[in-house]
Amino acid sequence: MTPEDRRPAGDDGAKPEPQLRNIQPPKLGLLRHLRAYFFAGVLITAPIGITFYIAWLFIHWVDNKVSPLLPAAYHPETYLPFSVPGFGLLVVFIVLTMIGALTAGMVGRFWLRTSERVLARMPVIRSVYGAIKQIFETVLAHKSEAFRQVVLFEYPRRGCWAIGFITGITEGEVQDQTTDEVVNVFLPTTPNPTSGYLLFMPKSEVVVLSMSVEEGIKMIVSGGIVTPPDRRPAHLRGKRRVAAVEGEKQTIPNTDADEAQPKELSKA
Repeated sequence: MTPEDRRPAGDDGAKPEPQLRNIQPPKLGLLRHLRAYFFAGVLITAPIGITFYIAWLFIHWVDNKVSPLLPAAYHPETYLPFSVPGFGLLVVFIVLTMIGALTAGMVGRFWLRTSERVLARMPVIRSVYGAIKQIFETVLAHKSEAFRQVVLFEYPRRGCWAIGFITGITEGEVQDQTTDEVVNVFLPTTPNPTSGYLLFMPKSEVVVLSMSVEEGIKMIVSGGIVTPPDRRPAHLRGKRRVAAVEGEKQTIPNTDADEAQPKELSKA
């Protein structure tokens, strides 16, 4: 009998293929788990802790400024064995509310007009007072549309983009001297959005974004780390309102896209 005859049936002499084992991904070690938990804890507690710390510093600063102005009989510490944080801030709120209520009456309006006349006669103070009053009236007025829209525009050169905030439609001599219809755009700096530049941009060269003012401020403060999503309707997200940069060719509006801006620039 030959060696081939002694092979069992179905055995052709080939070596059996090794079976593939279920390869499990390596498990994270204890140190990696601890590091992940640590950073997760920092991510959760850091924003809350910093917010409370800044609020505590502000309340403490107001209390230190207001408390010395009050008689000792009105201090909570006179009757309680502990201090009451935020008492000075409460006093400021009550005083401002009372002043607003008094100025709404006839006597208050007369006193306000008299004070403004006195300030208007002072050469330097009248300019400072007028500018500050106009800023507060513009920002706090309910009918104002200042800082209500985020826009995209080319700055400081073609092909380089920046975001800013519409503060109003340009009026006065600036608009009279300009052929294009221009708008007031505030360009904030990073990471401090309270400072920046005032630009008079042609209305045709700004793109109104769908993000809110709060989202725009977060994006500026974070240096672009916090990026809001595109909130335009789904059928508009694939269309480009800004053309590619090709030399001095116009990029806004994109003549290749048949899309209008989602909302018009509002007048302040």
